[in-house]
Amino acid sequence: MKRSTQVIGQSGVFLDALERASRAAALDRPVLVIGERGTGKELVAERLHHLSPRWDQPLVTMNCAALPETLIEAELFGHEAGAFTGASKARAGRFEEADGGTLFLDELGTLSMGAQERLLRAVEYGEVTRIGASRPMRVDVRIVAATNEHLPDRVEANTFRADLLDRLCFEVVTLPPLRARKSDIPVLADFFGRKMSSELGRDEWAGFTPEIESEMRDYRWPGNVRELRNVVERAVYRWDRPGAVGAIEFDPFASPYRPSGANGKRPEAVPAPVAPPTDEDEEVAACEVGPSDFKSRVALFERDLLTRSLAEHRFNQRATAEALGLSYDQLRHALRRHDLIGAVA
Repeated sequence: MKRSTQVIGQSGVFLDALERASRAAALDRPVLVIGERGTGKELVAERLHHLSPRWDQPLVTMNCAALPETLIEAELFGHEAGAFTGASKARAGRFEEADGGTLFLDELGTLSMGAQERLLRAVEYGEVTRIGASRPMRVDVRIVAATNEHLPDRVEANTFRADLLDRLCFEVVTLPPLRARKSDIPVLADFFGRKMSSELGRDEWAGFTPEIESEMRDYRWPGNVRELRNVVERAVYRWDRPGAVGAIEFDPFASPYRPSGANGKRPEAVPAPVAPPTDEDEEVAACEVGPSDFKSRVALFERDLLTRSLAEHRFNQRATAEALGLSYDQLRHALRRHDLIGAVA
């Protein structure tokens, strides 16, 4: 597994995670790498391998979510010829390929209970048995696994084996999301922007305007570093003027013409932002509605607040929820209650 992307960051929380991974690398023990999508779990796995005594041996990667359940065990442990339909010849599994080195299991939480049971035996005893074989074989493999799930919750739900988790969690490296390492955002943006500018053959890199840098710092980055790279590279290639990049688009799907669902219907018209009521408006409303219609007035105020907040945050629901002090689910519930879902779909 050879990566061209560098591990970049200067924030304390990010450096602490790297330090933990670096210290664990020298020990021949399993390591769990936990983090949201796009936080760089694959890069940390590579770091764990290259800083270990196994650095000159194979680093084999398997994405557990990329294969159907019926093929995962065959990929992990291999199979003999004729073991199942389509198995015309014997094939070594990922454990055999990684013998002497490191096996990186990405999306570990997607493994079936059956595969987990066989993985436990492989980790516990250093033995694997090909599908269709009668005898196990010895392998010397270090396991590094990654997931974006909280596995103790999966254990409580009886969808992940507690004994396997106990065996794999000798060390746990939890990578912080990008929103928790805001000082790294301008550093990463400059790195990706400079690289894209060079790829486009431009003579100089002027960076981003202060306004754009501020927008990037305030954005939530649900896709983390991977999303940041896409946003920055898109902004650089679209900017065809001299000087610093002065425009950026976080949502590439943003369009008044985008379909709202599988039926291809266009979204409903976005309601115009409602101006804050003046003192005179409040007095008129009080006379017209009357104190007995309290619920209607509260509902009207709530809908007005939602509409204005959505407009102020460019109809980004997560940013709107954060500004209003709501969770994402609470905001969605409020939008449904006031029939505003179509306005932001």
